[in-house]
Amino acid sequence: MSLARKLQGVIVSLFIFFLPVGTIPSFAQQNLNGVVVSDNLLATRAGMEILEKGGNAVDAAVATAFALGVVNPASSGLGGGGFMVIYQAKEKKAHTLDFREMAPKAAVADAFVREGRVVPELSRSGVLSIAVPGEVAGLTEALKRFGSLPLETVMSPAIRYATEGFPVHPQLFNAVERHLTTIRKLPNFSRLFLKSDGTPYKEGETIHQPELGETLKAIARKGPRVFYEGWIAQAIVGQLKKAGGVLTLEDLKEYKPVWREPILGSYRNRPVITMPPPSSGGIALVQMLNVLEGYQLNQFRHNSAPYLHLLTEVMKHAFADRAKYLGDPDFVQVPIKRLLSKEYASWIRNRISSEYTHPAGFYGLAPFKPKQGGTTHFGVLDGEGNAVSSSLTINTRFGAKVLVRETGVILNNEIDDFSIRSGFPNVYGLVGGEANSIRPKKRPLSSMAPTIILQEDRPILIVGASGGPRIISATLQTILNALDFGMPLKKAVGSPRIHHQWKPNKLLAERKISRETRNSLARKGHAIKIMPSIGAVQAILVDGEKVSGEADPRKTKKRRGK
Repeated sequence: MSLARKLQGVIVSLFIFFLPVGTIPSFAQQNLNGVVVSDNLLATRAGMEILEKGGNAVDAAVATAFALGVVNPASSGLGGGGFMVIYQAKEKKAHTLDFREMAPKAAVADAFVREGRVVPELSRSGVLSIAVPGEVAGLTEALKRFGSLPLETVMSPAIRYATEGFPVHPQLFNAVERHLTTIRKLPNFSRLFLKSDGTPYKEGETIHQPELGETLKAIARKGPRVFYEGWIAQAIVGQLKKAGGVLTLEDLKEYKPVWREPILGSYRNRPVITMPPPSSGGIALVQMLNVLEGYQLNQFRHNSAPYLHLLTEVMKHAFADRAKYLGDPDFVQVPIKRLLSKEYASWIRNRISSEYTHPAGFYGLAPFKPKQGGTTHFGVLDGEGNAVSSSLTINTRFGAKVLVRETGVILNNEIDDFSIRSGFPNVYGLVGGEANSIRPKKRPLSSMAPTIILQEDRPILIVGASGGPRIISATLQTILNALDFGMPLKKAVGSPRIHHQWKPNKLLAERKISRETRNSLARKGHAIKIMPSIGAVQAILVDGEKVSGEADPRKTKKRRGK
């Protein structure tokens, strides 16, 4: 049966189905043309608008991405970057596009050191924290290769939201409120996000971004060159130079997105397509699935102490390898084959104890001796079965806290995703080594994990998340919930989660994990820390005749992350 027929079986009146219900908004929409899911209703509508105009999955993805940068500027935008996984149903081919931000040529680790000590604030905000943006180049490249509609058409919803305004939604209100003290000190930010009396716009009140609207119009008419070589580039570099920044016109002009070979794994005989380095999410995800494939997970009670202990041990191995081996493949050799081998997965399984956890030095690839013989998220599925899974970021909320007034562009703080010094944690507590050290024109490691899982050459699960390193664990648990425990997608996305990233040695658990379970995990040696939320997942699931899309309700809560 065609995907269009399956969609027809679940089509609902868009006006009724996609209005917010209760306190949890539905940010997924579908009709005969396809399904779009994102963490913002207006961005989702932008993607659906393009599908209804006859666009394919990539057309809709590019429209959704540009719209997200307008309506959710705390999480993504023209000043950031991302990754995109594309699956062509007719050709049965997968493609992955890396438009991750890149270190300027003048970027050096010493810039973040004062009197022999790393000063974390320098890589987390301000002009030194800014990497060369990749989003405009990446989205236009994806459209050029696989899209079917003109750039002006797919950018029209984003332009409309910026120029005509849009109502403030809970995510943006929470982001502004959380950073209110900082925003009040920054005239460019306060002019856009605060009223004349210095108070934030309330939910439902309208925000306009006229300068960003003009920037988007210029890109729509002239293409990416105006951003990387024209007046937009000059405005960005001019403002940064006055403030002591090192990003140059040459850095912008030389930026190029990269088509990379996807990470291809399998889970219980289902092909898994995900991002390669400099994304760490794909390798970590497939590595963990390889290990967990050796267990009958549906024999565990879901979110019981034995089950969560197993997940924790698997996570600790994956994150230990992330810290030691993963980085920009244009600069370091990542042992992808060894990390993703089924033999390595079997070796890890044999090291996992069901009774206790281990010290940090126990985990990772180093002791393994193989026998001879590596933000915001949205997904699109069109009526022909073509799929896109994409994650976008400017790193932490509002990125570098630098807004280029003439352009309306908020710039990223992706330099903090490098290992400024070996063993020194970034804002998310992640540590790294030489593989992820800062170098000119190098791309920092990311946790983003846009993923497509197939069955019989057709996408059945399009999934990814936001939330810094918690992206990886949130995506993993959603996959397991849907495929191993057979949960409906809403439950698979909404179920309580855990996270462990090897260092620091803390097992994060959402409050809904029972006290009894947490106490049992503590007895196994885990140091438990309660968290209000862990990651925010967006997913599309094809289950027989039913096609569903779900956005994570956690996104409406106050939280920091990609």
